[in-house]
This record gives sequence, C-alpha cells and structure tokens, in this order.
Amino acid sequence: MKIAIMGTGGVGGYYGGLLAQKGQEVTFIARGPHLQAIKEKGLHVKSVLGDFSVSPAHATDDPKEVGPVDLILFTTKTYHTDIAAQAIRPMIGKETVVLSLQNGIDAADRIGAHVGMEHLMGGATWLSAAIEAPGLIGQYSQFRRIVLGEFNGKMTTRLKTIYETLQATGTTMELSDHILKVLWTKFVFISSVSAIGSLTRVNFGEFRHVPEARVILTEAIGEVAAVAQARGVTLDQDVVDKTLEFIDHSTPTLKPSMQRDVEVGRPSELESLIGIVARLGKQNGVSTPVMRLAHAMLKPGDLKAQGK
Repeated sequence: MKIAIMGTGGVGGYYGGLLAQKGQEVTFIARGPHLQAIKEKGLHVKSVLGDFSVSPAHATDDPKEVGPVDLILFTTKTYHTDIAAQAIRPMIGKETVVLSLQNGIDAADRIGAHVGMEHLMGGATWLSAAIEAPGLIGQYSQFRRIVLGEFNGKMTTRLKTIYETLQATGTTMELSDHILKVLWTKFVFISSVSAIGSLTRVNFGEFRHVPEARVILTEAIGEVAAVAQARGVTLDQDVVDKTLEFIDHSTPTLKPSMQRDVEVGRPSELESLIGIVARLGKQNGVSTPVMRLAHAMLKPGDLKAQGK
C-alpha cells in the first residue's frame, strides 16, 4: 500500500516504521530537526518489543510532494487537527482512507469536515511512545493494539485490507462494528489518567495505589463514562472497574503523552482530553467536578506553554 504518516510523533513514527519494515511504501510527514534527521539518517525506534530502524526513509514536510495515497495514518497532536486536515487534501484520492489514531473522541468529525467523512475510518490505539530526539522514537508499552471499524458498522473490503496490512506488523488488531463505543471506552481511560497524571506528575505505579489518589482517579473515570452515556453511547456496565484493572496491570513507569508534555512545559492536548469532558458534561447535564478542577488547574500552565 502507498501510505502517508501525517504526524511522525510517537504513534505515527512507531506504526509507520513497522509498516515500512514490512515493505509498505511509507512517507513520513514531519518537520524541523525531526524531519531533517529522518532524511539524513533514517527513522530509528527504541522499543521494549525490539529496536529497529528504517533507513533510508521517505520523509517530507509537504503533502503536495506525496500525491494521492491509499491510506493516511493521521497521528498529529489534537491541537493541530484542523490545520493538518487541510494540509492532507493533496494526498486524498477517490479511494483514500484516513485513519485517525489520535487521542480524544472528536478527531474524525473534525478531519471529515475538511476532506469528507466518506474517507474516514474509525480507529483507536493503545500504545505508549514518544519522540526522544530528532529521528528517534521511544516505545515503552508491552501493548501495541489497534481497533478498527467503519462508522456505519459495516464490514467493508477496505476495512479488511487495512486490518490485514496492520496485522502483518505484529500489532494486536481487532475489528469492531461499534467503533464509537471503542473510542469512548479508550477515552474513559486516556482522559482520566491524563488528568491525574498531569496533576500528580508521577507515573502509574506511583499514583494508582495511593488511596486518596485512587478515589479521585475512580471518580474521574466515572465522570467521563457518565458523559458518554449521556451522549447516547452505551458502554459496558463495568467500564470503571475494567479501566482501573487495565491501569493496575499496566507497566508502572508509564505516563500519558499529555503528562509528558505538561512536565516539560510543552503545549498539551488539554482541551481535547480534559476540557472537552467539562464542556460536554455541562451541555448534557452531567456533573464533572474532578475533570473541571483538572482543566482549571492545568489551563494556566498550558496557556504559558503556548506563549499566551
């Protein structure tokens, strides 16, 4: 397949690297020193599941140079979604599929507004990865999982093709006929741990079994789940317990990508991961005191990081 990685950060760099290793025609869209390093020395991945390199690697900062592709893995930070969605237009052909593996729950609608929802496929990933240095991706989790699904619930030919292409990389793959439920179930997890992690500034293993912190974590998970239910998304009745169990069994040194950004003073995905819970809660009559507090306490630092 001809594949473009729109946003060669931790997620895009890792999965794009795996795809390139398997012989797919991959172009990495990146910028700045990261782009330069990839062009000059290739893309290098340091992973708990095995280090590897893609060299030479095809990379550019201009989607116009790429032209129409079969698949776009859309993996930018959520605050770049709208600008990036406009930028991918030259890579959109009649049959192009755009698969967002971003955090959050509104990415597909935002991208679809620019390129047409018919090009969008639903997807969620469970992966811990980040840029460690220009041209170098670190991958930290024992899990690398992707769930795919068409938004209409149908089992299409294009869905099966992309599933098989990604499965060949060794990634744990699943298909879903209710991808919105999957997206919200993941969001319950990533939103709550991003809030608690960014506030405590410690890793999973250092906050998950502290009684006071666990109470607040549990309340945060419940608030996000309640917002999903109020918006008509039916989650498993034990989604809170399952989310806590997943956190408990995750590598203790893990930190969400948003927390990593907060800790070093970079702009974060605050609005897409935490602010949106407070906003949707208010719109749907759901009380979200923990998430509202997290948003309010993290907002000043985020504005500072943006230079505002």
